[in-house]
Amino acid sequence: MAGEAGRALVIGASGGIGAALVTALVARGDQVVGLSRSGDGLDVTSEASIARVLGGQEGVFDTVFVATGALEIAGRGPEKTLKALDAAALAAQFAVNAIGPALVLKHALRLLPRDRVAHCAVLSARVGSIGDNALGGWYGYRAAKAALNQLVHTAAIEVARSHPKAVLVALHPGTVATRFTAAYQAGHPTVAPATAAANLLAVLGGLHPADSGGFFDWSGAGVPW
Repeated sequence: MAGEAGRALVIGASGGIGAALVTALVARGDQVVGLSRSGDGLDVTSEASIARVLGGQEGVFDTVFVATGALEIAGRGPEKTLKALDAAALAAQFAVNAIGPALVLKHALRLLPRDRVAHCAVLSARVGSIGDNALGGWYGYRAAKAALNQLVHTAAIEVARSHPKAVLVALHPGTVATRFTAAYQAGHPTVAPATAAANLLAVLGGLHPADSGGFFDWSGAGVPW
């Protein structure tokens, strides 16, 4: 279980946050499997790829992190106006930031233990909160993360029936100083990936099955839907 040594699985292990999570989990004594597109050919936009890579895993994992995502896709950054909307770019955002993680959950469910507490977190973002949106803009990324939050919440309801001790949540890591956010850090306090990983593990380790389906930030506070 999170907070204790066990087996951990990190999807997106080559990214800034994913790599830091692997390091932190190893440091606390977990046996860690880190999977990524660059290292293992796990492409979240391809269910066949997800099924192949996760199908090769055996046993169960006490902690699962889905740390994939993209802000810029194919060179297209966040839209600032309705005029900038593009159907293909919107579809790409949903494929990477919503559909991909949901398919990972689909194929990772069999890797969660049924007889004890297990923690599964999917990296979301505060900008995916509809209730907290006071600035507008960033249409595709916001919408994809909002969809991801709904998918996680809905999955948690189902997972509770087969894995009553499981904790499945969406987590906002804050603005982390990675290549992912390099061009969008102005005016936002940032934290190093190692700090973000420590925060996320601390929050996840403090959550219980009754919290499953929730959306929490790096401090453990709930984020509005």
